[in-house]
Amino acid sequence: MLSGGVVLLLLAGCAVGTGGADDSDADYGADTELSGELEVMGFSGVDEVATARMDLAESELGDVEVGLIEGELDLQQFLSAVASGEPPDVVYANRDQIGSLAARGAIVPMSRCIEGEGIDTSVYVPSALAQVTLDDEVYGIPEFNSVQLTMANADLLSAAGLTIEDVNGSDWEAMSAANQALTKSEGGGLSVIGYDSKLPEFMPLWAKANGVDLISEDGRTAQLDDPAVLEALEWAVSIYDDQGGFSAVKAYRDSADFFGEGNQFATSVLGAMPMEQWYVNVLNDVSPDAPMVFDTVRDKQGATLAYATGSAWAIPSGSDNPEAACRWARVMTSEDAWQAAADARLEARTGEGKPFTGILTANAQADAAIEGMVTADEEPWATAVASMYEANGATFSLPANPADAEFKAALQDAVNSVLNGQAEPADALAEAQEKAQSALDEAWAELDAEG
Repeated sequence: MLSGGVVLLLLAGCAVGTGGADDSDADYGADTELSGELEVMGFSGVDEVATARMDLAESELGDVEVGLIEGELDLQQFLSAVASGEPPDVVYANRDQIGSLAARGAIVPMSRCIEGEGIDTSVYVPSALAQVTLDDEVYGIPEFNSVQLTMANADLLSAAGLTIEDVNGSDWEAMSAANQALTKSEGGGLSVIGYDSKLPEFMPLWAKANGVDLISEDGRTAQLDDPAVLEALEWAVSIYDDQGGFSAVKAYRDSADFFGEGNQFATSVLGAMPMEQWYVNVLNDVSPDAPMVFDTVRDKQGATLAYATGSAWAIPSGSDNPEAACRWARVMTSEDAWQAAADARLEARTGEGKPFTGILTANAQADAAIEGMVTADEEPWATAVASMYEANGATFSLPANPADAEFKAALQDAVNSVLNGQAEPADALAEAQEKAQSALDEAWAELDAEG
């Protein structure tokens, strides 16, 4: 995965203009007969969830020949292709990239596509749709959704006299105490990570849990130097300090067999952490007997909270087949497509003698239907799935803005500088605030001037 700093360099290094892209020549419409080719960048059909939806999309594209550019989205490759006038026809991007891509004119507004194909945007999870909406214009169709759950080793909690409520986020003082009680060292190094606050990536989650957004709802004002953000950062960093520092925790964490049967929970070397819901599937698949317990992540008032991230389909500026791209985006995110994906996943899991733990999408109607298909009715997996759907109903996101890459880079650089002992939290956030606000002011001024 690209860091925020690398993304920023790529966006800055490939000039494609600043906004103004349009698709005025496209003939969108549910009855439009399609032909030609559809080159898809950033998406690979690697499992039954992808291929089931692709099969449906291809059937609705008629005579269109679909070709996949293998691998995840390479931003430099994509922006260079747009700049050269030879872009792919449709692109699969992280939602937090949409704002910058839209502002640079690398992707087109989706309003005509949405109207022509009859896409009902009301079915999408509001926080997901907000991430692809810049200055009241939708630039992407949301697909998967990711939320965080609290995941913990029940045996380690019990041995320390703790419960999941001590590590679910509702009481930071209790979490600090639990972290100290769970942490173990042996031979001068960590043998058990007590709690992992998952910095820098989950800094937005801890700030929100402390009652503050990192950026204003309209995406124009950075709030990185808010006292509540400082308090959240200091606390999340103290979790590592109490275990010998971030570098010690990270080194031990990175040595784990994260995706295998020797993962941190199965081997009882991690007490608890917030983690995206997809890891439930990993744990259930490779270590179904691990002593797990689950909950949502909660704010300091005890309410469920989740920081939504995910993917989206967008139409590049200069796409040779925007009509097919639009239909592809509609079908791939439709309830029918997700139903086909869930059927395929359920069949595969049943064939393996394993429970189906659900699929989380950005389509709320599809989520409701898939939830009724879940077969994970034994603990701890039943609670994990219930927590996943509860979290998906309590999401927030960082709003799209024309400087989202620069904003993300400023935030991550600040948090990393504190984690690495290079700066004090207040100083790091003050510097990040200045950089982020300057980038926002400049980007919004350019966009407003065009509008």
